Amino acid sequence: MHTMIDAGVNLTSAQFDKDRADVIQRAKDAKINNMLLIGCDLITSQESLDLAKTHQFVSTAGIHPHDAKDAPEDYIAQITQLARAPQVVAIGECGLDFNRDFSPRDQQEKICRAQLALAQQLNMPAYLHERDAHERMRALLLEHRIKGVLHCFTGDRQALKFYLDYGLMIGVTGWVCDERRGQQLRELIQYIPSDRLLIETDAPYLLPRTLSPKPKSRRNEPAYLHAVAEQIALLKNTDVDTIAAHSRDNFNALFMAQKQSAQ
Repeated sequence: MHTMIDAGVNLTSAQFDKDRADVIQRAKDAKINNMLLIGCDLITSQESLDLAKTHQFVSTAGIHPHDAKDAPEDYIAQITQLARAPQVVAIGECGLDFNRDFSPRDQQEKICRAQLALAQQLNMPAYLHERDAHERMRALLLEHRIKGVLHCFTGDRQALKFYLDYGLMIGVTGWVCDERRGQQLRELIQYIPSDRLLIETDAPYLLPRTLSPKPKSRRNEPAYLHAVAEQIALLKNTDVDTIAAHSRDNFNALFMAQKQSAQ
C-alpha cells in the first residue's frame, strides 16, 4: 500500500492532549508519513509549528474565520514571522464561515482578505475554509492571485467549478463518508480531477461514518485517513493506492516544492 499524507489535521486539539504521541504512532503504523498540522489562531499556529519541528511534519499559520473576532492588531506581522520557518508551508486556516457565524461577517472578510494578500505577497499557498459563503469567498479570491486548497469542500457544483477554474486544489474529508450530509459531495467527486485532489481527515472532527467498528471515543484521527481514500476510490471506480498516490503527489507539488525552492 502506498504511503499517504494527511492534508489537514488539528493535532493541537485538546482532544489529543492525553494521547497525542499514541495518535502519531498509530498514524505512522497506518502508513501516514506526513501531516499538515493546521493553525487556527496565533497560539495553535505556534503549537502546530512546534509539533511539526518535533515530528518532521509541516504546518500552517493563520487565523480561522471562527477566531477572526479575537485577532490582535499585529496578527499579520506574527503570521509573517511564523511563515519564515521552513516547516510552515501555507497561510491559514483562513476564510469565511457563514454557517456558524462565530465571528461577525465583516470581521471575517477583513481578516481573510489580509491573509490572502499575505499569501500572495509571500508566494505561499493558502489553506482555505469556506462554509455557506461561496459568493463572498469568490469575490475575495478574485481580488488576489493565489495558490492553495479549498479545505474540506462541502459546496455545490457551481462552487466546485469556480474553485477549480481559479486553480485551487480540493480537500476531501470524511464528509464524503457520510451518506446523509455528504450526498452532494459524493455526486461531485467525479468532477474533481486527479491532479486537484487532496485527502485529509480534519481530525479530531469528521470521523468517517463508514468505519467499522467505530472507535468508542467517536474521535477522528489521522490513522483513519484510509477510510476517506477508500470511499473516494469507490466513487471514482479506482483503487485506494491510486487515490493515495494522486493526493500525495498533489500535496508535494502544492506545499513542498515551493517551500523547498525558497530555501
